[in-house]
Amino acid sequence: MNAGTAAVDLAPLAQLLLVGVMFAALAIGWVWLRKGGHQPAGWRQRLTVLTLVLTFDLVVFGAFTRLTDSGLGCPDWPGCYGHASPVGAVAHIEAAQTAMPTGPVTHSKAWIEMLHRYLATGVGALILVLAAASWRDTGPIHAARPALERWLPTVTLVWVCVQGAFGAWTVTLKLRPAIVTLHLLGGLFLLALLCVQAQHEARRLAPPPAVTLERSTAWLLRIVCALLLIQLALGGWVSTNYAVLACSDFPKCQGSWWPEMRFDQGFVFWRELGMTPDGEPISFAALTAIHYVHRMFAVVVLLAIGWLVLRLRAVPPLVPAARWLGALAALQLVSGLANVVLGWPLLAALMHTGGAAGLVLVLTWTLARTSSAHVTTSDRVGAPASGVSA
Repeated sequence: MNAGTAAVDLAPLAQLLLVGVMFAALAIGWVWLRKGGHQPAGWRQRLTVLTLVLTFDLVVFGAFTRLTDSGLGCPDWPGCYGHASPVGAVAHIEAAQTAMPTGPVTHSKAWIEMLHRYLATGVGALILVLAAASWRDTGPIHAARPALERWLPTVTLVWVCVQGAFGAWTVTLKLRPAIVTLHLLGGLFLLALLCVQAQHEARRLAPPPAVTLERSTAWLLRIVCALLLIQLALGGWVSTNYAVLACSDFPKCQGSWWPEMRFDQGFVFWRELGMTPDGEPISFAALTAIHYVHRMFAVVVLLAIGWLVLRLRAVPPLVPAARWLGALAALQLVSGLANVVLGWPLLAALMHTGGAAGLVLVLTWTLARTSSAHVTTSDRVGAPASGVSA
């Protein structure tokens, strides 16, 4: 960070919030023009799905920001050198780029970082609209809905605010791996929240028939979700520590089945990027440990997903989910291998992040589809309160 640049400068906050409002207005207008406005619940369901899609884009664009080393393209928060866009910060950016032509601040990196912030602000504004719409629901039908369904938009709003805080800490703490990894996991959790929210909104329009899994399959589904969470954390730790290229061959690593590794350095949670807690540069053996643990655990996760796919294929309503899980697992395998043997190309890295987000969505949808209590006919928007099961 340049001398004289404050880590937090709230001067451009109002302008950035205005960007979010404009973004949300455009999204709402697009949904309305697609005839969703004739039925309030239908309008809200479409807006939830659009917000989900944009959040997926935000996660992938966040990966693009990290992979292009643009996370400190604007070294203050929430603006860029106290301005709402890099246009007003041209002189500061030019000076930083002249001093360090390959440093963290360049014109292109500043724009990438600010576009990420604009998209995040817009998504936050849309989530605020969805929460406000849920607060307007009144009457016995709304009161009869499960508590989770009634409060989920509010929980999502709180969580996107937490994500905003982690976005600020990512800058102010200079890409500390623990913060960046938690920020990535938080974005994926936001995706899961919106996925459940979208499914709830869809059920209000047309409750689907219940899907019951065998006890063993239901437990396998939960176990796969837990394993994926661990693997996502390990993958985020690899990426935020830039340990992808610690092993450049496959299936061995550095020509060995068990290369030299320093777990005591690699898995210290709270430390600066590239440094040990003692302030010494982190060793290559530590990066190798980070990479290799992620690679070994990937085998466990892929086998578990494959087993789950076979079990879900026996449940007709979940066959599409099984196919998606199989395809996404294959994408993760191919893109992960490409990152290693092709030297971490940007496209493969983005596909790996997108595939991980896709797995989160499919598993979340399957969990919600099989474990949520289904609304009755009386819960359908516009339906009479008959109490007849759907």
